[in-house]
Amino acid sequence: MLKKIMTTLGYLAIMLSLGFVIYFYFLNPNSPLKNLANDFSALTTKPLFAAKFPNENGVIQDLNQYKGKIIVLNFWATWCPPCREEMPDFSKLYQNYQHQNVVVLGAAADELAAVRHYLAASPVSYPIIVGDMEAMALASNLGNAQGALPFTVFINTDGIVANVHLGRISYTQLEKELTRILPSKN
Repeated sequence: MLKKIMTTLGYLAIMLSLGFVIYFYFLNPNSPLKNLANDFSALTTKPLFAAKFPNENGVIQDLNQYKGKIIVLNFWATWCPPCREEMPDFSKLYQNYQHQNVVVLGAAADELAAVRHYLAASPVSYPIIVGDMEAMALASNLGNAQGALPFTVFINTDGIVANVHLGRISYTQLEKELTRILPSKN
């Protein structure tokens, strides 16, 4: 009888916790990401351009090398199904726009060995950096207060955040956001 009561209380605790998480991270009207309302002036890219992370081969990359480019920065992890699903779209975007001063950069919030193993089986065409928890701190500085993945940041050539997207993003959405910040061809 005691075991049945404890099991029921355990399920109740799990349901209450899940309800809190859903409200706090997804429905909360005071969420910092929702309150940005397309005003990203509070977000700074200084930590991004000051950072140095290894690529999937362990070679340290100075992110300052991307200054002056349009950056589509995608935070992802090998254990995140939506992250893996959108990677072919990022590869396609990079292939289609790399000659227009655009870089797609994948920032793995994961361990180097896991990223290396994943990319050996599922390669991408764009550069990958590996930052584990430091990548998540960087994502937080760029507007990801929820700490959820995938998270994509669009940065213009002036190094200003133009838009952010939390969750799975399609190629159509990627291209739409990118064309908003591409210089017009007159």
